[in-house]
Formats: sequence, structure tokens, C-alpha cells
Amino acid sequence: MADRRLFQNVADQIVALIDQGAFPPGSRLPGERELSERFGVSRVTIREAEIALQATGRIRIKTGSGVYVSETAAQDTGQLPAVSAFELTEARLLFESEAAALAAPIISEGDLAILRDLLNQMAQDNLEDDEVTAIDRLFHLTIAAASGNKAIIHVIETLWRLRTEIAEVRTTHASVCHHDGSARQAEHAAIVDGLARRDPQAARIAMRQHFNRLLEAMLDATEEREIEETKHRAAASRARFRMSAQLG
Repeated sequence: MADRRLFQNVADQIVALIDQGAFPPGSRLPGERELSERFGVSRVTIREAEIALQATGRIRIKTGSGVYVSETAAQDTGQLPAVSAFELTEARLLFESEAAALAAPIISEGDLAILRDLLNQMAQDNLEDDEVTAIDRLFHLTIAAASGNKAIIHVIETLWRLRTEIAEVRTTHASVCHHDGSARQAEHAAIVDGLARRDPQAARIAMRQHFNRLLEAMLDATEEREIEETKHRAAASRARFRMSAQLG
């Protein structure tokens, strides 16, 4: 997965240059072409790195103007709330469906190219769970950024923090996402199709169907886990009662 990690390496190098003062706060970064030549990577990789940095608050992407270094680095605003995977997925369904609808009429060809590249990465075999999560995260944050709404970008980035930093949420996702690769791939492709057709309703519906299916998969996984736990408790009780009967 060297290609997938390439944008992360570029993002780290840009951050280092910012911290060293090469790109002062408020300054405009060089264009994608200049940066791609500087780092020896494609313009798509530069765009991926910039989206990742925007999500962390290090830069601001202004449509039609350029990319600017943030005046101050993003700061942690406090401890994350204790939410369940179901609560989080419901919230993501609401926000990300509307983000997709907002993005559809205005999404750039560059963002569409990134999304198609991420689709290709998702289709690769033998991906580790953390690799799948990283690709999925960038896919959804690319759409959020394409909406052009900074509040929505912030909310969706925070929702992804809940997704990756809360242990119970990670466990629940791991119980379903490891086995639903083909369904997830088809759903993401439908989202990109709606965006590429500049159809807000199609993009919204495709995103909602993605999260509705995820909620159903979570319910099924939770039910199966509860059944197994009930069987385990029943077996332990049966063994204990049999031992008590033998003592009598």
C-alpha cells in the first residue's frame, strides 16, 4: 500500500515546511503543479494531501483562490462524548447525505479524480482494516470538502474522530466492515456516480443507502453477538448446576 501512504508522506512534509517557517501562517501555498514537481508526485496526490491537512486545520482551501496556511493550528476542543456506533452512524447519515447533495453541483473534476482513485484503492485485495478505514475516511472527507461549507467539513471531521478514537465504535465497525467489502464498494461507486452526474438527489440517496445498509449490518452483528453471549452464559450456568447436582 505504498501508493496509499504517499499522500500522507507529502502531507507530513508540507507540515514540516510550515513548522519551519517556509510557509508562514496566512501565506498561500504554491500551486498543485509546483508542489507536484517539488515532491515528485502527481497532482492528485498533492490534492489528497491538502484535503487531509484541511481536515486537521493546518490549511484552508479557498475555491478559486488557492490554498492557505491557517493562522493558528487546530486545537483539541475537549474530550469526545461517549456515543454508540448506532448514534454515530445516524448522525453521519444525516450530515454526510446532505454534504453529498451540496457537493454534487459544484464538485471539481480534481475531486472526482481523487474519489475514483480511492474507489480503485478500495477494490484491492488483502487490505488491512486500518488501511480500509484510512481510505474510507479520505473518501468521505473529500466529499465534505467539496461541499464548500467549512462548518460541515468541521462536523464531519469530528464525526470521523468519534469513528476512529472511541473503542466501542471501532469494535462495532470492525465486526461488520471486515465482511462487507463488495457491498461497500458498490455503495461508494453509486455515490461517485451521483456526484459525477451533478445530481444532488442521486448523491443524497446513494449516501443514505450506504449508511442505512451499515446500520442494518450493525444490528445483525449485535444480535448475533448477543445470541452467542446468551449461549455462553447458559452453558456456564448449566455446567454449574450440574456440578451442584452431583455434589448433592
